[in-house]
Amino acid sequence: MIAIVTGASRGIGKAIALELAGIGYDLALVGRDLAALEETAKQCSTKTCSIVADLADVSSAQKIVNETLEAFGGIDLLVNCAGIPQKGPFTEVTPQEWDRIFAVNARAPFFLCQAALEPLKQSARPIVINISSVVGFKGYIHQSVYASSKHALAGFTKVFAKEVQPFGIRVHLISPGGVATEMVKKMRPDIDPSELIGPEEVAEIVRFLVTRKGNGTIDQFYLRRYSGLAFD
Repeated sequence: MIAIVTGASRGIGKAIALELAGIGYDLALVGRDLAALEETAKQCSTKTCSIVADLADVSSAQKIVNETLEAFGGIDLLVNCAGIPQKGPFTEVTPQEWDRIFAVNARAPFFLCQAALEPLKQSARPIVINISSVVGFKGYIHQSVYASSKHALAGFTKVFAKEVQPFGIRVHLISPGGVATEMVKKMRPDIDPSELIGPEEVAEIVRFLVTRKGNGTIDQFYLRRYSGLAFD
């Protein structure tokens, strides 16, 4: 089995990559930092290739798919995990900041799904997992562009899932609350670090989704901090 994981150099993406390697996936690791990608690769027990790409560049989607096919010959799983944050009043957001955040958080997953569609259709069990956020359905002060981009990702995922369902492609959306990553620590310094969700907890959900059998499926997960308010 072959998986593409974006944002694989750190945080949730790295945890997902290691989890997938543990269950036998060969991995195309995608990120901007080659040294960090190679560090992830060293910890994987399966075959890997490191793909350096800036997801803000729309041409990166086809590059990632092409290099994955060149390395492994197919694609069974696409995990869109890479994302960049934004914090500050909406009145201070520049067009350039808006464009870059949307390019990475919403446009890149869209065109990666598009580029990977034909190889996924050739897989015996094709799966796409998009990593969103609690801000994909809630609003948080001073996260206007980040929340907008994650709402966009959630909306796309819902439509994409319907359009590819006839091909047997399973599509899942995971929306975690505060996760113990450098990004969240910078954006939400008000949260006690001991209460943050571990990246490996998100990775465990990915493992569950790609290994479970049966006719039932789960469209989306919301993983909240245990200290947060239940069913909020």
